[in-house]
Amino acid sequence: MSTQHTRRFSRRRFLGGLTLAGTVGLLGVHPRPVAAEPPPEVTTLRLTASKPGGICIAPKYVAEALLQTEGFTAIHYTDEQNMPHRMQLLASGETDLEFTFVGPFITRIDAGDPILVLAGGHIGCFELVGTEQVRTPRDLKGKTVAVTSLGDADHAFLASIVAYVGLDPQKDIHWVTHPPVESMRLLAAGEIDAILATPPRAQELRAQQIGHVVVNSTVDRPWSQ
Repeated sequence: MSTQHTRRFSRRRFLGGLTLAGTVGLLGVHPRPVAAEPPPEVTTLRLTASKPGGICIAPKYVAEALLQTEGFTAIHYTDEQNMPHRMQLLASGETDLEFTFVGPFITRIDAGDPILVLAGGHIGCFELVGTEQVRTPRDLKGKTVAVTSLGDADHAFLASIVAYVGLDPQKDIHWVTHPPVESMRLLAAGEIDAILATPPRAQELRAQQIGHVVVNSTVDRPWSQ
């Protein structure tokens, strides 16, 4: 291995090499040693804890062990579930890393917060689920829509959707805030008109035959892009 190649060897490539080494080991192939970067100068990281239940943020559940393999020796979690507060902690430097939906990141960066996006996690997963009165995003005009909290991921995504189709998210939508389980109950009772559901809530809504999917961000353009 040349000196030039060794200098360019990143931690990402190192971890990829470890995965490959484990795979080829199962096949009876003996991999050659790989070079890694020296340990990080800063070895302490602070993150916010996330309440178990959402598979979209599953990497947070195993982040501590993975970060330790990167050379970070002290991983501290702050118990904060409110998305706007989590963004404030990140912007103020009270936490160092945050893993969540891209919507809140974009709105906070647009507002001037010193936040840097390092990498993406996965493609879209949310679904706009509505009553029979909501067949397209434009039908949300004048309707009542439940979100977790104003500024949270579901609110940011849905506001961008209605703005894209020509509605004013501040004037044309009646926003109400409820926990996801309560929003599902209200949708089933017809007391609200739509919610933006993420896994596993979207799957639970289909299983219980509550509402119908108006937009699926995994397959429906332009949201899937």
